[in-house]
Amino acid sequence: MAAHPVSPLAPKTYPDLPAIAGVRFATAEAGIKYKNRTDVLLMAFDEGTVVAGVLTRSKCSSAAVDWCRANLAGGKARGLVVNSGNANAFTGLKGRDSVRQTAEIAAGALGCRIEEIFLASTGVIGEPLDASKFSGVLDETATRMADTPWIEPAKAIMTTDTYPKLSGAVLEIDGVEISINGIAKGSGMIAPDMATMLSFVVTDMPIAASALQTLLARHNQTSFNSITVDSDTSTSDTLLAFATGKAPVEPILSLDDPRAEIFGQALSDVLFELAIHVVRDGEGATKQVSVHVEGAVSDESAFRIAKAIADSPLVKTAIAGEDANWGRVVMAVGKAGEPADRDRLAIRFGDLTVARDGERAAFYDEAATSAYMKGEDLDLTVSLGLGDGKATVYTCDLTHGYITINGDYRS
Repeated sequence: MAAHPVSPLAPKTYPDLPAIAGVRFATAEAGIKYKNRTDVLLMAFDEGTVVAGVLTRSKCSSAAVDWCRANLAGGKARGLVVNSGNANAFTGLKGRDSVRQTAEIAAGALGCRIEEIFLASTGVIGEPLDASKFSGVLDETATRMADTPWIEPAKAIMTTDTYPKLSGAVLEIDGVEISINGIAKGSGMIAPDMATMLSFVVTDMPIAASALQTLLARHNQTSFNSITVDSDTSTSDTLLAFATGKAPVEPILSLDDPRAEIFGQALSDVLFELAIHVVRDGEGATKQVSVHVEGAVSDESAFRIAKAIADSPLVKTAIAGEDANWGRVVMAVGKAGEPADRDRLAIRFGDLTVARDGERAAFYDEAATSAYMKGEDLDLTVSLGLGDGKATVYTCDLTHGYITINGDYRS
């Protein structure tokens, strides 16, 4: 599979994330699918590291997802292995055997129990993953681990991504500096039903696994679960958070601790930035679109309507063509199956009202709207006039590039 041009929405620079006490990593070339690029990440955590996670609700989840789901109950982590190029999904008993063998190899390399190893795989679905690819590779990788630079693990987990995705936050709790670092991958098959395809967050904050789990699930809803590229939910969606507890502060044991909200907001910022990077690297994307729905009967109803708009190929292709086709937006609202009154509907592109009270706005300005649609970052707002419910879903346009990338994905 040939490399694709870097997204025009890619960042101009990447953050230089700090080292986090208690975590080290290294990457390797195992030749799983790609040639001359890293495709395996090994991350090691000091003893005492707790883990939380949210995983795909797909009924066809990958073997690695099943492994993580079983081990999350223990709340402890010592290692993470991520590979790109093969999702190890829809691989039957071979997939389950491959996961166990990989965990055994990693546990041997890191000197821990296999239940403390977490795994994630991304890439082609339906192809068996040969665990022998990791034999020797993980042992060697474990001998050269470091705590920076974080851009290397971000690169190793890429598939059709055109750029690595990193985000970090530094906050102060009890006079002590706390760090949160995150990486993610995702470009296509993005309509998460828990997280993005793969994302890993590490912090030195001492926090109980149960509190971390609640915060992660809460802020996942307004980040990864609020993005869509193509309406397809991956078999491999995995979001894991690891807390080494190395910062010299008293631990957060429950959400009753007022410091939990401070930490949670910083975590939310990191997750949101990573999620937006995924949208901006959507396969073939040239525009980022924020779809806002307001005036719905509830927040949940607003979200479902926003998702229907953001998932619509007709809406997305109109945006690719820089056409403010509000008729397609009306269609998407109507098909969502949620309460809506055609004659109360209002639609805006940016600050420009194109429809009001169920018809084209009397003061609609075609020239101004066409000029707005040429931008890279667009806001589309639908007002329903029925209540106080509101939600935002983030998406991108749909171009010929999406077909080009996915037409030769397995070749």
